[in-house]
Amino acid sequence: MKVIYNTLFKRTSTYAVAIFASAFFFERAIDVSSNLIFESINKGKLWKDIKGKYE
Repeated sequence: MKVIYNTLFKRTSTYAVAIFASAFFFERAIDVSSNLIFESINKGKLWKDIKGKYE
């Protein structure tokens, strides 16, 4: 615990950078996973799946 405190939480600037970095990676993980779930549910209905029929 002391190592984490000394590296991240002791200075406000490193704490803020850690919050922004974790928020960025969390947002990316949610975005990628929700897109994968959406595409798996709608497989065969999306434009990328059916555009060969219409081109």
